[in-house]
Amino acid sequence: MAEKTKYSDAELEEFRAIIMEKLDKAKKDYELLREGITNSDGNDVSDTSPTFKVLEEGAATLSKEEAGRLAQRQMKFIQGLQAALVRIENKTYGVCRETGKLIPKERLRAVPHATLSIEAKQGGVK
Repeated sequence: MAEKTKYSDAELEEFRAIIMEKLDKAKKDYELLREGITNSDGNDVSDTSPTFKVLEEGAATLSKEEAGRLAQRQMKFIQGLQAALVRIENKTYGVCRETGKLIPKERLRAVPHATLSIEAKQGGVK
């Protein structure tokens, strides 16, 4: 029997559902991070005593920088998931970009935006 070169429409729909669920959660998480950066809840140091204000502002700056890094990482994840949806539409989803072989379903369920098989990711492809 010939080796399978792409996933069936039914399998692609299963992956689409997984991706849509992760995408929805990722967007919600991104919005929470963004709100933390913009301080939209009004929870700042404007009403605290000057002694603690300097300490709190320093901590808030570090916290905002960390939230900014997390937000960037989250946006990259969202873009990866959106790109995976495009690959589903093109029926190229699940094909390793190095080997051209199918990425195992188990890997795609765990990392639905994966474009490399474990073998290719670990550099085992010659």
